[in-house]
Amino acid sequence: MKLSARNVLPGRIISVEKGTTTAHVKVELAPGLTVFSAITNEAVDDLALAVGDSVSAVIKSSDVMIGK
Repeated sequence: MKLSARNVLPGRIISVEKGTTTAHVKVELAPGLTVFSAITNEAVDDLALAVGDSVSAVIKSSDVMIGK
């Protein structure tokens, strides 16, 4: 699969928590470095996502904001 996004970060799923319609997936990119994704429960099922799976976090954004 090819993507236009350039920010593709490989990692491993460390938790999947399904809610009513949305799931929160926690991906460890490196020890102590994690990202979270909110996706539909249907996407979790379609991709058969589970703890321990190797995945890629794909980040596509027109804005990155930094606050201090």
